[in-house]
Amino acid sequence: MSYPSSELVIDPVLIRKYDVSGPRYTSYPTADRFVEAFGEAEFRRWLEKRNIGGISQPLSVYVHLPFCDTACYYCACNKVVTGDHSKSAKYINYIGKELSLLAAPLGEERRISQMHWGGGTPTFLTRDETRELVAKLDANFVRLPDCECSIEVDPRRIEPGRVAFLGSLGFNRISIGVQDFDPAVQQAVHRIQSEAETRRAIEEARANGFRSVNLDLIYGLPKQTLDSFNTTLDKILALDPDRIALYNYAHLPQIFKTQRRINAPELPSAETKLQIMTLAIGRLTRAGYLYIGMDHFAKPDDELAVAQRQGRLHRNFQGYSTQPDSDMLGLGVSSIGRVGPTYYQNRKSLEEYYGALDESRLPAWRGLELTQDDLVRRAVIQALTCHFRLSLESIEISYLIDFRSYFAEELAELKKLADEGLVELQPDWITVTPRGRLLVRVVAMTFDRYLRTSREHARYSKVI
Repeated sequence: MSYPSSELVIDPVLIRKYDVSGPRYTSYPTADRFVEAFGEAEFRRWLEKRNIGGISQPLSVYVHLPFCDTACYYCACNKVVTGDHSKSAKYINYIGKELSLLAAPLGEERRISQMHWGGGTPTFLTRDETRELVAKLDANFVRLPDCECSIEVDPRRIEPGRVAFLGSLGFNRISIGVQDFDPAVQQAVHRIQSEAETRRAIEEARANGFRSVNLDLIYGLPKQTLDSFNTTLDKILALDPDRIALYNYAHLPQIFKTQRRINAPELPSAETKLQIMTLAIGRLTRAGYLYIGMDHFAKPDDELAVAQRQGRLHRNFQGYSTQPDSDMLGLGVSSIGRVGPTYYQNRKSLEEYYGALDESRLPAWRGLELTQDDLVRRAVIQALTCHFRLSLESIEISYLIDFRSYFAEELAELKKLADEGLVELQPDWITVTPRGRLLVRVVAMTFDRYLRTSREHARYSKVI
């Protein structure tokens, strides 16, 4: 049976049962599987292979800008908290060096269909620095006419006119972290951000040709209650964003030092988190937002929703994407990219990143060349997480396998999920039911060859 891609049923009993830790599958294999045996030489070789045959697809480009004025306690990003704005000027110079080193192996074909600036806080940069970085990128790449150019913006740190300035440089999508508007919650996570500041940034984006506004929310933060988050949702819906990301806060202070500043006894219980999530999903869907998958909601006419209906949606390191599946260059410290059947990640500290570039070496630190098995499983996981259904025949034709024999063990595991009502197994299709969609990560994990012991799950966040 086929269901509308946005249909969703919240089953608290199943959610409690299957709320395990697992990957978010912005890639498969996941980044924790990368190895240092795949370094600069391997990355360079695959870049050069893009030009063989003279046909290269347009690129996506991700730029990581790690600097923040202050630390948000919940944050798990690779960031540098500093009040010294001269650090960003130096960093931009080094991105210029990285671009210069990429020029030769990339060859002449350097069209880009997607560009995203993340962080950190990209708006930590001054206007002059932002203009300079755009100029460096434009000197090395040709932005296609319909290039999707997105940027993460902190409305607390931008003056009136800054978003209009970004629009003049070609940015056409904006993402704003809100997390929660409740004053007590904001105080507890060290991020004081008013509704007025947020509204000003959104209104400026809409007045200056931005195609889409995304707002990020987090449930599970300290001092959150059902009532307080309901009030936040009132304000979010009044702002009328095109997309909303609703993330589960994963409290992992042993991994992320900043989270140690959060007072753990103030975190909501697992039951309260489930109630907050249920409330939020109910309100968003009643307000007309469609559930895209993996925490993401969009209006029916948003490009994400359209791409999902048309079967064009896919996931990459930035989450769900409407752009054709393409190679992605990650620029800057800790950035992750993909070239052909490989992934790579840049060095994770500024000192190491600068050191490699000072020696005229690309800062690729680790990566992975995917095996045939990896590629098959990636295609399966992509289909399930983007479209909630998988054609067995399409995998068999694309990868020359007999699906039922190749995945006999996985299908036996799926039978248990089918008995619970999370999936339906048909002769030619695997379908994630509306009841199973919030737990699609659990379904995808069935096909993850690297997750074979419960101990392996400990490094990931909870599914819900």
